[in-house]
Formats: sequence, C-alpha cells, structure tokens
Amino acid sequence: MRQVILDTETTGLEPSKGHKIIEIGCVEIRNRRRSDKTYHQYINPLREIDDGAFDVHGISNEFLADKPKFKDIAKDFIDYIRDCELIIHNAPFDVAFINAELKELGKEWGRIEEFCKITDTLVMARTLHPGQKNNLNALCGRYDIDNSQRDLHGALLDAQILLDVYLAMTGGQTSLSLSEEKQDDVEIKINFQLDENRTRLKTIKPDNDELVAHKDRLASLNQVSDGSCVWLKIETDE
Repeated sequence: MRQVILDTETTGLEPSKGHKIIEIGCVEIRNRRRSDKTYHQYINPLREIDDGAFDVHGISNEFLADKPKFKDIAKDFIDYIRDCELIIHNAPFDVAFINAELKELGKEWGRIEEFCKITDTLVMARTLHPGQKNNLNALCGRYDIDNSQRDLHGALLDAQILLDVYLAMTGGQTSLSLSEEKQDDVEIKINFQLDENRTRLKTIKPDNDELVAHKDRLASLNQVSDGSCVWLKIETDE
C-alpha cells in the first residue's frame, strides 16, 4: 500500500469551536523510500488565528489572505491521499480537523477514513516507549534525527521529520542512498575469519529435568498460540 506522511497547522485547537486548517503538508513513501511526490498547501481559513497557535507555527492572517480556501483545494488533496495508508502523529487531532472541513462541503464528501487507512505514530511510540515523552521532538532525540530547523512548526517540515521518525520506529533505513532501481541487484556479502587461537566457549548441556521442563513450556506455548509455536515446529523438523 502507498504510504503518505501528513501534518497540518490550524488556527486553534478545537474544530468544534470553528477553528480551521491553514496548512497541509504531505510526503509520499514508496517501498520505504521517500518519493518526489509531495503535497503542500496553505489555506485561507476565513477567520482569525489564535495568538497561541501563531506562537507555535508563525503563520499570520496577512500571509494567508490571498491563499485558496479549503473548498478550492479539497479535490486535489483527496486525490493525493486516496487509497493510501495515511501516517499521522496524534492522528485524532488532524483527522478531526479534516473531517470538519469535509463536513462543511457537504455529505457527499464523506470522511477521510473512507478514502484511506490511518496509522497513528503517537500510538506506536507509546507502545514502544511507555511512560516516556513521545512528542515529535522527543522522538527525534531518541532516534538521533536532526530537527534543528524546527524552530517553528510547519506542516511540510514536520511531515518530513515524521517520515524519518516512522522509518526509525519501524526498523527502516533513513540515510541509505541506494537507488530503487538497483536495490534488487544489490548482494550483500559479509566475509570474516575466526581466530583459530580464540578461547573456546564452554558448552553446558541440559539435564533430563531441564529437558522435560523445556518440552512442557513449548507445549504450553503451542496451546495458547493455537498450534503456532515456532520453536516446537523447529524441534519437530529436526
């Protein structure tokens, strides 16, 4: 499935109180690599921006005065994210704002969940790092990702940073520069030689009681996993 990292900036915190989206930034991932197909749009919200929100993103009412309205960009935006896995940090926030904008356009527009699958990286981070800070800055520090340009929030910049965080959290490379076309032709070989004079490791074999306990444990795991215990299958194959 095609993946798209998304972030938004808004006039405030509550769409239920009439707050609106003022910036959308999206970055596409294909085969765990960033593609050149981004989506970035500033939007005229037709309302004032809260002072607190301005302090976060620095986007002014004057800057947005000549920008298109959401209704003018809605089709292009939906076409960009259609049928993708949409990856968002704290997804309920952005999803609520997008759905509020779509609702204003009419019932025929539906909800964003009808166009794509949504994955919340904040939920992922809380599972991986329970009890720790899991905002974007904290994750950048944890995964050694450069966010030095993030003096103010920006939808496209934050989407680009979240892409690196997502790849790091899911075990991906963020700096490998092999081209996609040559990826399948790459063969990695590791050559090494053991030192013949190295100290031999001591081998301790289990006694009969330990072997019985081991088999009982595997049988228990096999039962609770509906017959999917991999270790039991390996021992049977052997």
